[in-house]
Amino acid sequence: MKPSLARDQRNRKSRKKEKAKKKKESMASSACTKPIFPSSFTLSSSSSSSESKSKLSHVSFIKSTSTLPIYRKLSHANLSKRSLAVNSVLKTVDPSETSVKSSKSENVGSLGEKPTILVSEKLGEAGLEVLRSLGHVECAYDLSQEELCSKISCCDALIVRSGTKVTREVFEAGKGRLKVVGRAGVGIDNVDLQAATEFGCLVVNAPTANTIAAAEHGIALLAAMARNIAQADASTKAGKWQRSKYVGVSMVGKTLAVMGFGKVGSEVARRAKGLGMHVIAHDPYAPADRARAIGVDLVSFDQAIATADFISLHMPLTPTTNKVFNDDSFAKMKKGVRIVNVARGGVIDEDALVRALDSGIVAQAALDVFTEEPPSKDSKLVQHENVTVTPHLGASTKEAQEGVAIEIAEAVLGALKGELSATAVNAPMVAPEVLSELAPYVVLAEKLGRLAVQLVSGGSGIKSVKVVYRSARGPDDLDTRLLRAMVTKGIIEPISNTIVNLVNADFIAKQKGLRISEERVVVDSSPELPLDSIQVQISSVDSKFASAVAEGGHINIDGKVKFGEPHLTCVGSFDVDVSLEGNLILCRQVDQPGMIGRVGNILGEQNVNVSFMSVGRTSRRKKAIMAIGVDEEPNKQALDNIGAVPAIEEFVFLKL
Repeated sequence: MKPSLARDQRNRKSRKKEKAKKKKESMASSACTKPIFPSSFTLSSSSSSSESKSKLSHVSFIKSTSTLPIYRKLSHANLSKRSLAVNSVLKTVDPSETSVKSSKSENVGSLGEKPTILVSEKLGEAGLEVLRSLGHVECAYDLSQEELCSKISCCDALIVRSGTKVTREVFEAGKGRLKVVGRAGVGIDNVDLQAATEFGCLVVNAPTANTIAAAEHGIALLAAMARNIAQADASTKAGKWQRSKYVGVSMVGKTLAVMGFGKVGSEVARRAKGLGMHVIAHDPYAPADRARAIGVDLVSFDQAIATADFISLHMPLTPTTNKVFNDDSFAKMKKGVRIVNVARGGVIDEDALVRALDSGIVAQAALDVFTEEPPSKDSKLVQHENVTVTPHLGASTKEAQEGVAIEIAEAVLGALKGELSATAVNAPMVAPEVLSELAPYVVLAEKLGRLAVQLVSGGSGIKSVKVVYRSARGPDDLDTRLLRAMVTKGIIEPISNTIVNLVNADFIAKQKGLRISEERVVVDSSPELPLDSIQVQISSVDSKFASAVAEGGHINIDGKVKFGEPHLTCVGSFDVDVSLEGNLILCRQVDQPGMIGRVGNILGEQNVNVSFMSVGRTSRRKKAIMAIGVDEEPNKQALDNIGAVPAIEEFVFLKL
């Protein structure tokens, strides 16, 4: 054989061996990134193949017909720097960490294994059957915190009610395996949402299954109160026969004010209409056409409480609604009004309600919820002869309990499959580099939403919101989903118990009948900054501050990020420059000397510290807008004194 031919053969054999070796190494590497659970969402990357070795994949919300894997990052050495996809459940593996020890991956489980689901409080059998269709279900009740932490390291999902505290220690004990916590009910006070988010664990709840039960309980309390059922029952069982003492009132033809026209409130309204009542409602987010379809008129808060014979509460407990029914509210009500509360105890100032009952302003009250549960045995409110009470039974029907069990089971299974859950309540996390760039604009977007909704007045409801982004970047270089979610969050959360995040923002907006549209405007500014400004417009509503209404008839506010901090830059057609921190007073005034000092003196006399002040005007000596930042919330006297200044035509106090 010729030497050259022999060399060629040896070279071919060498290349063949090298190719086989690389193939083997590739297969070994891929074995380290087996999917934890399947997903129906596509994982796509905008990076080139060479870049993908050092960067995480970007999660796309494009629905796919094929089943692709979802990967969880297995190293938790530095949680604060871990890059998580926009959905808490959709994770990717950092390719730089694919060389992991088998002992770590054993704790996570392999693709062929069924997930383990721990149920720590009693759940309806129908829900357990749903869970068993996908995973191994372990029911272990009355666990101590130590016992729960011990068990959780072997579990992929945890289902609780209100009795189990899911603390940071529980998530730490989960060691990254715990993927979802399901709360069988609405409230999530017993779950550490921040810790859940940090550990990439999705938290879901079951907010709809008990709607009918709560509405029925509200109607039951309404009727029982009107006819003195509880008092007459106790009297008769005590051997008395007091027919004349327990003469009731009819509900036919009476006005019922439904405060909070969501799922439960609208169902109460339907049933009250069937009883022959005239129903009005107050809810700033309820679409007027949906209310009219039931035969309900949407009115302002003050109009509702001033005209109602009966008031039924169905509003969430938020900073805005906390003790919203207080001495001032009761003073505006019709004498002899009757109140039902199956929502949240904290919306009523209980001491003020006792005073209103004693004075006769409130004739009777029927309460299923209390500020502190259970209330004290010597509670004046509970012991009051004109009060009917039940121990938080709103959702306590066999049907509702079964429905909650099925709803939470389906939500948990969906999360384990990698699906985006409409009932997700904890905020998703994004890649640190993206969040770092957008962080100040995220704060700006939420605060603009909060300001805009506080400028709305009347009972027509918010239907349409437009968000305008001005940027030097092209539309493809600006992902606004997080910003849109934060505007939605700012608009909805102040008077709702709904927790809004990137996962559920669009769903919640649609559910509330709120249409969010977006517009991107290219401007000549620095392309190094993601945005030049954000504008929020609310159409087809009345404003409590007329100057916030632009020429197009919509409420209009603009904001920018300056020196890393969010600023309000425009209100209506007036330019301002206000740092969005603390609280804000907006005044429309005649542009004349001495106004800044006069308002400043009024606030100083009430020990309210002014953090900044800005004035924008249309033209000299005409109209001007004065924006005043204050550290404390001014009392009623201070606000009344500001409004009494002759040159001030209107003003509004806004909480940031």
